[in-house]
Amino acid sequence: MLGNFTYHNPTKLYFGKGSLDGLNEELPKYGKNVLLVYGGGSVKKNGIYDKVVAILKANGKSIYEDGGVMPNPTVEKLNEGIERARAAKADLILAVGGGSVCDYAKAVSVSVHCADDAWDKYFIRFDDVSCDVVPVGCVLTMVGTGSEMNGGAVITNHAQKLKIGHVFGDNVFPKFSILDPEFTYTLPKYQMISGIYDIMSHILEQYFSGTDDNTSDYIMEGLLRSLIHSANIAVDDPTDYEARSNIMWIATWALNTLVAKGKTTDWMVHMLGQAVAAHTDATHGMTLAAVTMPYYRYILPYGTAKFARYAVNVWDIDPDGKTEEQIALDGLIEMEKWMKKIGLIMNITELGASKAMLDGMVKSTLVMDGGYKVMTERDIRAVLEASF
Repeated sequence: MLGNFTYHNPTKLYFGKGSLDGLNEELPKYGKNVLLVYGGGSVKKNGIYDKVVAILKANGKSIYEDGGVMPNPTVEKLNEGIERARAAKADLILAVGGGSVCDYAKAVSVSVHCADDAWDKYFIRFDDVSCDVVPVGCVLTMVGTGSEMNGGAVITNHAQKLKIGHVFGDNVFPKFSILDPEFTYTLPKYQMISGIYDIMSHILEQYFSGTDDNTSDYIMEGLLRSLIHSANIAVDDPTDYEARSNIMWIATWALNTLVAKGKTTDWMVHMLGQAVAAHTDATHGMTLAAVTMPYYRYILPYGTAKFARYAVNVWDIDPDGKTEEQIALDGLIEMEKWMKKIGLIMNITELGASKAMLDGMVKSTLVMDGGYKVMTERDIRAVLEASF
């Protein structure tokens, strides 16, 4: 049964073709100074930057730029962004890009008016926000993280070999997000596939927890089936609007806090993947894919019933004449075949990891306690060794 919870998501979404026009409705709500945050420059090449700037100017905004946000935003970049936001006296931070840009914008937003070191306060001590927050809006150009409708922010510290996320409260959620599926068309296939698996992992890491009968699990099974179907289409035709719009919408619902309600949730695939990324700086979704099969095969004995249910309800495994364990294993086999089919990387060696990094990656892996097994250092080492 579902446990007690409070649900509140304040983010307003504008979804579909032409949804960028929603900026004209939102911008008058904020002051004059806008810090425009974006990544490596693809938004300038594909024309989205020019469209956003034109709308900002039409609304009389003063534009201050903070470009160059990398796929795994670093603590050095975060500190630079804090200073840029302070210099601009930003009334709004507008993130134009994918999840990393949105994450980064939120991390800046909670730090501008704080004297504390942002990394130490939020990503080491995991303190609550104790200062004024600069509002954030997002124009999404890549899907996967769900950052457009949640309070998450992930920052990498290369010196400490750590990649850590902080989930802030709903006062840090973007005030609004623009979701136009056509803005994702120019994304390289590698990044599209990586984002698709990030979505899947978000759902699975909430699904593989608990043993009760709860509504969230039924919702997640439907999201997974839709994602698999749409991903198959998008891999063959990246400009199929129906497939790309479905993927975009699934990504938002996968991690806008709804399906986690009433559940403990796992998140060890993310902890393992982030540890790999801290040492390799590899693409997020691919690090998750590379550790997924070793991890789920390792914990399957502790949650066999749920893995068997997943096999039947998501992958259409025929249970007749099979043990519960065989059903569960068959489901993982089908999932692995699908992952390879769409082009995911299935081992961390291809992502730049080496055996020399193993001890460091083990130490960089944070342990969560919401899944079917609380991992020991020995368990983590075994999973990472199987991921090479």
